[in-house]
Amino acid sequence: MSRSVLVLIITIFVLLLVVVRIGGELGAEGGLSRERMSLLSFKEGVVSDPEHALQSWGTNGGHWNHVCNWTGIECNSRRNHVVQIDLGGRSLRGTISPALSNLTFLLVLDLSNNFFTGRIPLELGSLFRLKELSFSTNMLEGDIPAELSFLHQLVYLNLGSNRLKGKIPESLLCNGSSLFDYIDLSNNSLEGEIPLRNHCGLTELRFLLLWSNRLLGNIPSALSNSTKLQWLDLESNFLNGDLPSEIVSKMPYLQFLYLSDNNFGNCSRRGNANLELFFSSLVNCSNLQELEFSGNSLVGELPPFIGNLSTKLKQINLAENLIHGSIPPTISNLFNLTLLNLSSNLLNGSIPSQISRMVNLERVFFSNNSLYGEIPSAFGNIPRLGLLDLSNNKFSGAIPDSLSNLSQLRRLLLNGNQLSGTIPPSLGKCTNLEILDLSHNKISGVFPSEVAELRSLKLYLNLSSNLLRGPIPLELSKMDMVLAIDLSMNNFSGTIPPQLGTCIALEYLNLSSNLLQGPLPTQIGNLNYLRALDVSSNQLTGELPEFLQSSSTLRKLNISFNDFLGTVPNVGIFTSLTLDSVQGNPGLCGLIHGMQLCRKDGTIIDAKSCWFSSCCSHCPCCVSSGILYF
Repeated sequence: MSRSVLVLIITIFVLLLVVVRIGGELGAEGGLSRERMSLLSFKEGVVSDPEHALQSWGTNGGHWNHVCNWTGIECNSRRNHVVQIDLGGRSLRGTISPALSNLTFLLVLDLSNNFFTGRIPLELGSLFRLKELSFSTNMLEGDIPAELSFLHQLVYLNLGSNRLKGKIPESLLCNGSSLFDYIDLSNNSLEGEIPLRNHCGLTELRFLLLWSNRLLGNIPSALSNSTKLQWLDLESNFLNGDLPSEIVSKMPYLQFLYLSDNNFGNCSRRGNANLELFFSSLVNCSNLQELEFSGNSLVGELPPFIGNLSTKLKQINLAENLIHGSIPPTISNLFNLTLLNLSSNLLNGSIPSQISRMVNLERVFFSNNSLYGEIPSAFGNIPRLGLLDLSNNKFSGAIPDSLSNLSQLRRLLLNGNQLSGTIPPSLGKCTNLEILDLSHNKISGVFPSEVAELRSLKLYLNLSSNLLRGPIPLELSKMDMVLAIDLSMNNFSGTIPPQLGTCIALEYLNLSSNLLQGPLPTQIGNLNYLRALDVSSNQLTGELPEFLQSSSTLRKLNISFNDFLGTVPNVGIFTSLTLDSVQGNPGLCGLIHGMQLCRKDGTIIDAKSCWFSSCCSHCPCCVSSGILYF
């Protein structure tokens, strides 16, 4: 072959490469041009972009910015097609344009955490390559388009926290993608049954979240095909029937099971057998971490083999059911529990002392049951305990001194029991305590100064309805973050400490039904956030302080059944009071309906000597400018 022929062949080959390359670039540019127009159509539907996320979607100096450089846009390696749109959390407002359906190479579409309204475009069903679709936390309305079932490559679907309604399309779960790993339709207004039939095989599904909808009927047995399920959340619906024992027994990877606030107990006649069978099936869930089925009116007892559940369990919430019987000591085998909620049931018996083995407990709710006996001192051996709620039971005996060991304790609620003895001064060591409620017991003695000076109290202190006596400790003034103090219905005596005026965050103060004497301190007027004040049924004296009428925050006031004297003003809080709030003070007079009337000098008119006729000149008292004069 001659040299000239070889050069000619090489030249032709190079020209062919150039032509192919130019053709490819033109084709790519043509594809991107169409995709650019579709994205601009989407932009036109956005009416608010406060973070300027779409500012780069356009021209710069008269030249188009390359689509692949637009904010939230990602292209493939050849930069010839848009494969991802991620505009999540950009505060965008508007509607979702159907033009996005032209982006047929799209793999990810994320518009979550914005303010999009309107319907989900059914045209999106043509995005046959799509793997991830997230429109969660918007304000989208209407039905879920059945056309989404055409997305056979879809792995992740999140439409949660919108305003969607109607039924879940059966085709979405049965004829749609068999690759589903994650489905979230929660926090909408979806209704009807969960349309999962026996032939449906979501075998790859690991997350199914349908909570807070209006779904009804049984949990479909076909869900047992999803043996890889890790997270099942169906709470806050209207589901009924038996607990899904046969379903969960086939889910060895299950970690989170939420069935609270449904109707499982109302339609089941199996009672305790149903509850025992369910716990028995859960034994197979060796990875279970959180279990909640509160608010279902379930009947039965806690079986002893509850202690055979996964040792990985961290939270159990069985509140608001009809569970009776005692708390099995074997529950202490679940030593990794951080939350145990058995409140609002029909439990009786005593708390097993073995509870001290549950050293990781942080929150314990046993309130509103019929538990009795003494409060176990073993609670003091649970170092991380931050909340202990034993309220409204039948506990008796003294408050254990061992509770002072709980350095992390933030909320202690022992109200509504039959506790006696005194308040342990050692509770003052619980320096992280934010709520202390010992009300409605039979606790006697004085209010320990060590407890009164707990500056950590941020929410409320309630010692009402006990047998406490002695003066209100001055140390109470150190609670400068507390919002409410209730010492009512005790036998506190002495005067109201003026130092209470330094509890600057206080909104509610109730000192009623005690033996307090002296005046109402003017320093209480320093409480700039005070909304409710009740000092009724004491032995308080003197005139009403001026701050009561000038306070701009005070909404409720009760000064009845004391020995206050003088004129009740007709301004401020007093214009809305009724006789109930001021009665029982013989020395008070004023314009509140039913009260004794006042002379011009502020003394009380004898009502028997005051009569009215059509002519004021013939009356011993006259009305002038809304004030009664003698």
